[in-house]
Amino acid sequence: MKSRRRWIIGAALVASVGLVAAGCGGGDAGSDGSSADVKKGGTYRIGTVDFGFTNAFDPTGEYLGLAWGYYSNLLSRTLVGYRHRPGGPGNELVPDLADSVPEPSADGLTYTFKLKQGIKFGPPLDREITSKDIAFAFERIGTKSLAAQYAFYYDVIEGMAAFKDGTAKTISGIQTPDDKTISIKLTVPTGDFLYRLAMPATQPMPREVAGCFKNAGDYGRYVVASGPYMIDGSAAQDATSCKTLKPLSGWDPSKKMTFVRNPSYDPATDDAEYRSANVDSVTVDINTNSQDIFDKIKQGQLDGSPDTPPNTVVAEYAQDAALKDLLKVNSGDRTWFITMNTTRAPFDDVNVRKAANFIVDKAAIQQAWGGPAAGAIATHIVPDAMYGGKFPADYDPYPLDEAKAKEAMKASKYDTDKDGLCDVAACKNVFHVSRNSEPWSKYNPIIAESFKKIGIELNTRELPTGNAYTTIQTVARNVPVASNAGWGKDYADVGTFAVLFQSATIQATGQSNYSLIGLTAEQAKDLKVQVPVGGVPTVDADIKACEPLLGDERQQCWIAFDKKLMEEVVPWVPYLDANNIDVVGPAVTQYEFDQFASEMAFAHLAVDPALQK
Repeated sequence: MKSRRRWIIGAALVASVGLVAAGCGGGDAGSDGSSADVKKGGTYRIGTVDFGFTNAFDPTGEYLGLAWGYYSNLLSRTLVGYRHRPGGPGNELVPDLADSVPEPSADGLTYTFKLKQGIKFGPPLDREITSKDIAFAFERIGTKSLAAQYAFYYDVIEGMAAFKDGTAKTISGIQTPDDKTISIKLTVPTGDFLYRLAMPATQPMPREVAGCFKNAGDYGRYVVASGPYMIDGSAAQDATSCKTLKPLSGWDPSKKMTFVRNPSYDPATDDAEYRSANVDSVTVDINTNSQDIFDKIKQGQLDGSPDTPPNTVVAEYAQDAALKDLLKVNSGDRTWFITMNTTRAPFDDVNVRKAANFIVDKAAIQQAWGGPAAGAIATHIVPDAMYGGKFPADYDPYPLDEAKAKEAMKASKYDTDKDGLCDVAACKNVFHVSRNSEPWSKYNPIIAESFKKIGIELNTRELPTGNAYTTIQTVARNVPVASNAGWGKDYADVGTFAVLFQSATIQATGQSNYSLIGLTAEQAKDLKVQVPVGGVPTVDADIKACEPLLGDERQQCWIAFDKKLMEEVVPWVPYLDANNIDVVGPAVTQYEFDQFASEMAFAHLAVDPALQK
């Protein structure tokens, strides 16, 4: 879930960009992934048009990939983590707070961790992290008022349900027999559970600070570090009591975020292969002018941006021999899509959703993103890379075809005269949420023109990234159609896309099942939305059938699930199987890509201050 932008260039130029970009990757010019000979120090300066956070940077609820990059690379540590490298090695689990990656008990239900000695919270606490700080993180996950956006991953922990509904004061499946031991017991064997423990919501949280904040997002401006960096202003924080706490000066949601070295961090408790922590600080500044950000990167006034550059910039870097080494392209493990709400007319009719898939000009949208360099046109839900080459390469159930789109529309209840056009009031002035920055602002007219060909007239509302996400993540808003969202893996398993269509993940705010697949009548009543006559499609049983499987059997199950979503359920119009594109400034001496967060690996970046302007 992150921000990416670009716009149209000529077809011949796009082809050349694609050829050059295909050879780009993570790492510096030598790119052996080593930081041993990289000079430390300096400040890595980042510009972005919008933070885009989904829960104000509170780690319990925050679900933006970029935020995960800041947490896991810079600010926090978890029981297990990642190397923050590209490709396969970047998806492998490594010990972090724990001294090893454990095997489960013989019955597959219990995981026991021993914590390393000497790992401390940063200022203002400067105390050793204990197992109870990790247990408290799970209590926050189970506290409904904090809107933990991916709390469903932890429902398999014994006692979590009772804690959530208030019938238990602790989570019975989490035990802390001493300060350096934590054991977690599950209700059913869960093969990917260790991956779930590398997600930022499980980072240790000190009760004496995090416990002061009872509402969603509030802890985001007070986060206490456990990693190599902390938010600037942490050293001046007064944690004597909840009343003395003040928002950290280095984090202003409208202006900036600044990370500085954490004096309590001991590199001996970490591994330089995982976090080389080269720079002294990282600054992230808001600049609503995207082009200006990339002009400053080229001029050496900034070092990078998490925003994908305009396609004119991509083309320039791809063709200029002096710049092309500063263009970095990696597999994003991400799908960009148009989501359709199955509770709202006309999208409560599967034939309308199929018509939308046939009519949207995905090739034109790809051009708006920057052509093939931005990624392949998506023909199904989950990125091809997640299947390891096993998904059929020729699968495309909805090639661009206006005739087939109109035939699908004729089969719907919203085409009363059967002329291939939606002709009822529900197809007029249809609220459509998107973003107000490139490439969205460039291709919103493409989407509107496509839908118009089947009689659906969109009323597009362009919003800043964060506002767009919170709008469609609030069920009561009941947005009919949106094109602002993308989804990247939570970890290296196809099941992290399946959660987008699971009824259990639907919640009032901060939810990602935008199409409301599987919504029950009881949920609809609680959330104050209407279930259409005939209900909405559900795939809960399909997900449950795939979850316990392993190896190739698991892959084949998810492939069948993906096809069912596209052919029978049809919640989205997926349009881009996306790459991650970065350009870096001339002062950057090492760039790495973090496959986990699908962002630049902040843990390994390095700069030469003498080259900065």
